[in-house]
Amino acid sequence: MSLKIQIIVAVLIVTALAGIANMVRKGTLDIKFALSWIMVGGMVLILDLFPGSMSYLVHLLGIELPVNMMFFFGFCFTLFLVFTLTVKVSRQSEQIKRLTQEVGLLEERMASPAGIPLCHSAKNMKHPAGIPACHSAKNMKHPAGIPACHSAKNMKGENIKEDDE
Repeated sequence: MSLKIQIIVAVLIVTALAGIANMVRKGTLDIKFALSWIMVGGMVLILDLFPGSMSYLVHLLGIELPVNMMFFFGFCFTLFLVFTLTVKVSRQSEQIKRLTQEVGLLEERMASPAGIPLCHSAKNMKHPAGIPACHSAKNMKHPAGIPACHSAKNMKGENIKEDDE
């Protein structure tokens, strides 16, 4: 690689790393996500400044051409990013679902005159232990342990059918 191309690549990488650092400083990019880009930028900068290290790595790994190694590492990095972002999206989806349910419950409590959920009205308090009928074992099937009477369907004041227990 010619010296001119090495200088251009080095300037571009340093500019990109400065941009990433600025985004982290401003809070537009989380440090957890910036670290992987900083590591890749640092590795590419090292390989650019010391081109002999690329030949050594290619020989050490038994790869025929340096370009093949770069494409392989780029592919692995892309797979890693896609996987970590998929895990993050999955976690946030669960958090959004849980928060939506909690907001619905709070809205229901605020809409009720006494702050009691509509499903807990005197009409539904027929269980001998004082547990609302809607909280019977049959209705506690939600994975998060939320009674069926507190589902999104019932957030609008619709009462769940009582059990005949």
